[in-house]
Amino acid sequence: MKDAYLNKGRVKQKLETREVILATALELIEGREKFTLEDIAKKAKLSRATVYRYFSNVETLSAEAGLNIKTKCPKQIVEDLKHLGFDDKLYSIQDYFNNLAIDNEQAFRNYLSIITVSNKNENKRGARRKRTLDLVLAETNLSKQEIIDLQNLLTIIMGIEPIIVAKDVCGLNNEQSKRILNWGMKLILKSLLAENKIDI
Repeated sequence: MKDAYLNKGRVKQKLETREVILATALELIEGREKFTLEDIAKKAKLSRATVYRYFSNVETLSAEAGLNIKTKCPKQIVEDLKHLGFDDKLYSIQDYFNNLAIDNEQAFRNYLSIITVSNKNENKRGARRKRTLDLVLAETNLSKQEIIDLQNLLTIIMGIEPIIVAKDVCGLNNEQSKRILNWGMKLILKSLLAENKIDI
């Protein structure tokens, strides 16, 4: 789905519609049924245009639906971490997404290859990392722009993309990859703490 479309207007409703489409696709996948985007629209009781607005082909939808079942929603991730302090929440979110990427590395690599080839100008991804971080960063005394910048920076150092760089480019193994990414987050938070930008 194009970021411009997702971020305009009724964002919550659009995210819910997207989840309905993914859940419907997963149901058909688990039933080992072949399906088209039109089949998804009919089963989900949505218009074809709506489904096409979110996913332009079955391959991308199928790849994301397969990953979707393995991933907790942002609210659940944060709920599971509510007993932790601010910095430990962020470290735990990073650990969650890095472990998810490592545990499902081949599925993520396949997904990235599909979305890279199809519709290069669209971002079809769920952006769960950003939404999860947003829930925690809202607790800070950072300005709106600082929250956006920190959310983007922390998103860059968790998940499948930095794991691929750490392994394929730097030659690190899984544990080394997680350690170096966690160290990067610690340096960022230490810097913000030193500047009194956050109170942890």
